[in-house]
Amino acid sequence: MSVITIFSASYCHGEEIAKLLAEKLGYRFVSSEVLEMAADEYSISKDKLMASITGSSSLLGKILEDRDRNVAYVRVAAAKMASKDNLVYLGYAGLLLPKEISHILRVCLVADSAYRVKRAREIEDISEDKAEAIIKKDDDQRLNWTNYLYNVVPWDESLHDIILPMHTLKVNDAVALIIENARKDVVKTTPESKKAIEDFILAAQVKLLMVEKKQNVDVSAENGKIIITLKKYVMRLEHHKDELRKIAKKVPGVEEVEFKIGPKFRMPATYPPVELGVPKKTLLVDDEVEFVQTLSERLQSRQIKSSVAYNGEEALSVVEKDAPEVMVLDLKMPGIDGIEVLRRTKRDHPETEIIILTGHGSERERQRALELGAFAYLEKPVDIDVLAETMKKAYAKVNLSKQSDETTE
Repeated sequence: MSVITIFSASYCHGEEIAKLLAEKLGYRFVSSEVLEMAADEYSISKDKLMASITGSSSLLGKILEDRDRNVAYVRVAAAKMASKDNLVYLGYAGLLLPKEISHILRVCLVADSAYRVKRAREIEDISEDKAEAIIKKDDDQRLNWTNYLYNVVPWDESLHDIILPMHTLKVNDAVALIIENARKDVVKTTPESKKAIEDFILAAQVKLLMVEKKQNVDVSAENGKIIITLKKYVMRLEHHKDELRKIAKKVPGVEEVEFKIGPKFRMPATYPPVELGVPKKTLLVDDEVEFVQTLSERLQSRQIKSSVAYNGEEALSVVEKDAPEVMVLDLKMPGIDGIEVLRRTKRDHPETEIIILTGHGSERERQRALELGAFAYLEKPVDIDVLAETMKKAYAKVNLSKQSDETTE
């Protein structure tokens, strides 16, 4: 027996086909139950979980942090759901299940635009323009989800075993094709596929704990051994591994932890070269590892390249060796906090412009930061374009000061 997951474009008979499959195979139909399970387990509303799956990540900070955590909740629930045989699951969470679980048949339902618009108009009794707008929104949500998970489009062949074009198939024919494939030996439950489910449940639980501890790593499991893939270079690597190992071993059942290096893991240049008009030496300082790495990537897409420090001590060490032109600095950090980093940097390198970016600030701290010489005070979540523009203005001030000094000389 097997598990069938259905990932469907809107107006492609997704629910109808899933329920028919369950009826004909004698399987249980599951859809919203996965989100309900996660909502009950982690005391969060189902609407918030769904918003994290489909919502925009154009804002950084708490919104992105919440999304990672909420998806981790859903991943654990999906893993537990997949441990039960004879299921037909309809929804987004099926894409969280790894290919290593061989008894899962992954089905995708699609159709051309004309077919979907026609169905939307018939079902909703709406105009063509309205139907097209609804379908675009639905597709954008699915794209947001698959891009977030795998950086691919929703209908990419790598995500699915079968892709059925519903504008050329009748519902009953689609159901028959899926049943034919579901009965093949290759998707039957085996001891190996059951073990893969157990490994995935363990990995999902460790991943959740990593997200809660703000650690941006990939987690998998193999025969009970946790494998942590390091995605980005960090200072004090061995110390970082020790911390990750301690976190992983808090999950019952984890005995061994192994580390691997991801494809983007490399030691960066102190300050990567950038185009004219943007800061050449930018330092991002924040103890929220995943946030600051994501911030660095988002700024890079706007031609602003940067180095990263994960605490005040690292930041001051970088400043001592080669002071940045522009620094984006969090306030609340363990050890040396942002205010102290600001004070020391402006004392020793007054030419460095510092932008405070914090999620836990107060009016008193804002005033204190500005008194110490901060260029700007921004709060999370921040629109990436607002931050990029503020950084460019800070760099313009740096350039103006340099030109003034040269004229004086």
